[in-house]
Amino acid sequence: MHSVLAAGMAAAAEGSTAADFSNDTWWIWLIKSVGILVFLLTSVLIAIWFERKVVARMQVRPGPNVHGPFGLLQSLADAMKLLFKEDMTVKAADKVVYIVAPLIAVFCSLLTFAVIPLGPTVNMFGVETPLQLTDFPVAVLYILACASVGVYGIVLGGWSSNSTYPLLGAVRSTAQVISYELAMGMSLVSVFILAGSMSTSEIVSSQTQLWWFLPLLPAFVIYIVSMVGETNRLPFDLPEAEGELVSGYMTEYSSMKFAWFFLAEYINMLNVSAVATTLFLGGWRAPFIPADSFLQQGYWPVLWFLAKLWALMFFFVWVRGSVLRFRYDQFMKLGWKVLIPASLVWLVLVAVVQGLRQFPQFADLELRSILFGIAGVVIVGVVISLLIPEKKPAPAATRPRVLDAFADGYPVPPLPGQVLPPSPRRARVTAGAPADETTTGADAPTDPKEVHGG
Repeated sequence: MHSVLAAGMAAAAEGSTAADFSNDTWWIWLIKSVGILVFLLTSVLIAIWFERKVVARMQVRPGPNVHGPFGLLQSLADAMKLLFKEDMTVKAADKVVYIVAPLIAVFCSLLTFAVIPLGPTVNMFGVETPLQLTDFPVAVLYILACASVGVYGIVLGGWSSNSTYPLLGAVRSTAQVISYELAMGMSLVSVFILAGSMSTSEIVSSQTQLWWFLPLLPAFVIYIVSMVGETNRLPFDLPEAEGELVSGYMTEYSSMKFAWFFLAEYINMLNVSAVATTLFLGGWRAPFIPADSFLQQGYWPVLWFLAKLWALMFFFVWVRGSVLRFRYDQFMKLGWKVLIPASLVWLVLVAVVQGLRQFPQFADLELRSILFGIAGVVIVGVVISLLIPEKKPAPAATRPRVLDAFADGYPVPPLPGQVLPPSPRRARVTAGAPADETTTGADAPTDPKEVHGG
C-alpha cells in the first residue's frame, strides 16, 4: 500500500498527466458543450424517475408505472405540465430580480461539468481529444466558485418575492451555504495536498493505482455529508422545508420559473456526485482492471464514471427516504461544531505528515499507517462529539405568568410557564352555587372576556 501511495503521488508530481486540448477546434468545443447540456438535461429526467422508483420501493408501492414502459415517460409528462402551466408573477415582487434569480441558479449549475473528465483521450471524428470540455490549474476552485454564485439565485429569489416564507428560506440558504461550503472546501484541500494539483484531469491521473478516498477517508465522509447540505436535500432541506415554509424560497414561483429552480437542484446533485467521483473515487478509472486494458481506453471509461455517479445519486435518494429533516439548531451544530472542526484537524494533520515527508530523514515514513491511524482518531473524535450531550442551563425558578388568552380578540394557547386566569364559573360550580346566580364583589368578572376564561 505504501508503494502504491507513493507511486500515485509521484505520478501527480510529474505534472505531465494533464489533459491535452491542443488538437481541439471550435466544432469539437461545440460538440462537447452540446453533449454536456444534453447529458445533464437527460440525466435530470432520469434522476426524477429514478428517485420516485427507489423511494416507492422503499415504501412498498409501485411508483410511476403508467406513462411509458416502467413509467419512464412520467418525468417528461411533468416537464410538459410545468411548461404549459399558467405563469403567475407576484404583484409586489421586484420584477427584474424575481425573473433573473432562477436563471442564475440554473446557469451556474450548468457550468460545473465543463471541467469534469468523463474519460481519457479518444478519437472524435478524426480528432484526438480528451472527453472533457476544458481544464486549468485551478479547476476545482472554479467548481466551488460556480456553486457559491449559484446560491445567489436562491437568495435573490426568496428576497425578491417580497413574502415571508420565501425570505425565511433565503436567509436559511445563506447560513447553510456558509456552514457547509467551508467544510466541503477544506475536505478537498487534503486531496490537493496528496495529488499535488487542483486540475481535475491531473487528480484523476494521480489515482491510477489508489483512489484517494481510502487514505483520505475522513475527508471523503465530510465531503459526502457536506454535499447533501450544499444541495438542500433531505435531511438538510431547510431552505425549502414544506412543513415549515410551504416551499421556502420557491413558494411564490410557478410554471417554468419554478422549473428552473427544480432543474438546478437536480443538476447540482449530479455536479457534487461528479466531483466526488473525480476527486475521491478515481474518476473514470475502473477498479481492479489494469490501466492498459481495453476497458480503460476509448469510450468504455464513460461507463465506469456513470456507474460511480449513479451510485452516489442512489445515496442521495436512500438518505431522503430514510432520514428525517433536522431541526435548524441540529443542522447548524453539525456544520459548525462537528464538520468544520473535524475538517480543520484532518487538514492540519495531513499537511504535517506530507510536510515531514519532504525531509530526507522522513522520506521513508510509512504514510499508509500514519494516515489510517489519524483517520481512526478523527472518526472516533467525531463520534464522541456527537454522543456527548450538550449541557443545558438549569431552568430559572420563576412564578408562572398569568396569560389572558383573549387579550387580542382571539384565543391563544398558553406557552410553557404560563397559566390561564382562574375561571369564575368554575369557582361557582365548585362552591355549589346556582348556575344563574349573579356574582358580586371580588368574584364578579370585571372584563367581559373573563367569561370565556375556563
